Amino acid sequence: MALVWSDADGEDGYIRAAIDLPRADVYDVLALLAQQGFLREVSPGRYALGQIKGEDMIGIFDRRHNGMHQVTVEGHDEPFTVLDDDDMQALTGDKVRIQRVQGRKSGRNWRTMGGPQARVIEVVERVPHRYVGVLQRNNKYAFVTPDNRSLDRDLYIPNELLGKAKDGDKVVVDFQRWPAFSKNPIGKVVDVLGKKGDNTAEMHAILAEYGLPYRYPKAVEKAADRISDGCTADEIARREDLREVCTFTIDPADAKDFDDALSLRRLDNGHWEAGVHIADVTFYVKPDSIIDKEAFSRATSVYLVDRTIPMLPEKLCNQLCSLRQDEDKLCFSCLFEMDDDANVLKSRIVRTCIRSNRRFTYEEAQDIIETGKGDFAAEVLQLDRLAKQLRARRFAEGAIAFDRAEVKFKIDENGTPIDVFFKVSKDANKLVEEFMLLANRTVAEAIGKVADGSNSRAKGKSSRKPKTFVYRVHDQPQPEKLENLSSIASRFGHKMPATGNNKVISQGINALMKDIHDRPEENMLSMLAIRSMAKAVYTTENIGHYGLAFDYYTHFTSPIRRYPDCMVHRLLDRYLFQQGRSVPREQCEEQCKHCSDMEQLAATAERASIKYKQTEYLAARLGQTFEGTVSGVSEWGIYVELNESKCEGLVPVRDLKDDHYVYDEKNFCLIGRRTHKRYTLGDTLKVQVAAVNLERRTIDFALA
Repeated sequence: MALVWSDADGEDGYIRAAIDLPRADVYDVLALLAQQGFLREVSPGRYALGQIKGEDMIGIFDRRHNGMHQVTVEGHDEPFTVLDDDDMQALTGDKVRIQRVQGRKSGRNWRTMGGPQARVIEVVERVPHRYVGVLQRNNKYAFVTPDNRSLDRDLYIPNELLGKAKDGDKVVVDFQRWPAFSKNPIGKVVDVLGKKGDNTAEMHAILAEYGLPYRYPKAVEKAADRISDGCTADEIARREDLREVCTFTIDPADAKDFDDALSLRRLDNGHWEAGVHIADVTFYVKPDSIIDKEAFSRATSVYLVDRTIPMLPEKLCNQLCSLRQDEDKLCFSCLFEMDDDANVLKSRIVRTCIRSNRRFTYEEAQDIIETGKGDFAAEVLQLDRLAKQLRARRFAEGAIAFDRAEVKFKIDENGTPIDVFFKVSKDANKLVEEFMLLANRTVAEAIGKVADGSNSRAKGKSSRKPKTFVYRVHDQPQPEKLENLSSIASRFGHKMPATGNNKVISQGINALMKDIHDRPEENMLSMLAIRSMAKAVYTTENIGHYGLAFDYYTHFTSPIRRYPDCMVHRLLDRYLFQQGRSVPREQCEEQCKHCSDMEQLAATAERASIKYKQTEYLAARLGQTFEGTVSGVSEWGIYVELNESKCEGLVPVRDLKDDHYVYDEKNFCLIGRRTHKRYTLGDTLKVQVAAVNLERRTIDFALA
């Protein structure tokens, strides 16, 4: 093929072809030259030398499986849409330089799409890319199809980059490069997780997909093994000795790490002293040690359906720091002097040594609350009475109650789900929760409140600048999300105010949660209510916690499984006991952001593991019929949540053969053009399990 210049069209500098190639191939070559920046496309099918003139913008690329990729640019409300021909082989998360264009082509068909359109002219920065999938291998080469649909094509694996992987293995692949003019990127196998379908391999695949660790470094475990029990006579002498006070833990039946305990005793003045005792993790985990660095990197324990991936090595989380029954343990404690009405008269934050007298499961503690009988019944019942008064007061002040049932699976020895049940929060759970909230709030107030005790944010004054601290904050919900929730709730006959002060809104949400209890729409509306809320995050900038109606709040009570709690313990030690100066805010804020990001990643992985088990559960029930509730509607189908198991799947719109259905976005429904039949949120439907895809974790239903 040769390209020659011509002014036959009346404009110098345009390309005309003197070639013996099919016209389609010519267009493909020209499009690639334009993509690489050698040419610019000035109108459909017409090219000129040089790039398009226009403002360059830097943004973050998001690769979509449908070829309609997006680039988010700071300062622009809408993302820019980029087609395959214009993507410069960018991948999700890459920083790219783009130029806005007026029209683009997909294949050989020109089309105009809504929203701003652009083309990538440079991949400014590649971020590391890791994918998980099943290896397909022959004698000459191999391919991996990623489980995650963010990459819309297979990865080519040359033989020299295969390692020990075999055909059919579930593997972890690192992106290496994407050669120009190649349809597939090149990857390298960095780990073999096991055979496709093996439970451990699939759970580790979920962790690897989100960049979360699934193994503990041997060097970190060895460092933990060298740590000895610090509960010596000399260390106890430096602390408040509470080993003779009635103390116990209340945890799930399968828990192995116990990082909090409760105590209760009657004081000489007739008041109660309730204690919240938290494992003194930072006594053992020193700043910048190999264990501390690994804990910060993880930032949180991850709880998948069938396993826990701990933040700390087992020697620490299950032994040295775990508040096990009949063992002396070092703690950071909050002690509250309370009257019979649960008013906190005094509080102290102290380092202590405790000895748990009893390890209760939630079920055992609940039985004591319901029957009044059992070990330490008097103490459990009194703590329950105090907790219920604290809880009532909290809701009266505007806290929001989301008591949503948690889906759990009964799993056999192979990790296969054989049954589904629901974990409901009862009085024993709420007892522990209320005292943990009280401790977290008290710790935040101890550092965050200004010297004169006023709320500087609310009153606009302070006598001194508060020291840098780690807060757990929750912003107010966005008005448009509240309006959306109110609108949907009204379709089911429920009223909820979309405007008003914080207390009015929170009381409205609580009233809605009460109204929908045990109704078909409960799960859907409670989920929508949760999604209408802002995400809680860690930060040094205190704005209060909207959902709890607290002006000051932090996380202090779970240092075994959350790194921010370790940060809080160290800051308390520095400020309260060492009288140290404030730490640099910028560094602390960076750590807070990392912990918030890792928390979201862990939550996403946890949801993915639940979705995998739901898919696996229904894979054994193909063809069976269940009753469900419409939980979502979109242009591509109807989402149905099964009432029995809360598994959610899609009835594709293409499978609705009785009519042509159109999506009514305003009214959240699909409407048949001919029959006017409607499918809308909250409808009860009978559906049949039609297909499942374990790799994609998708479930398809058909109307029964």
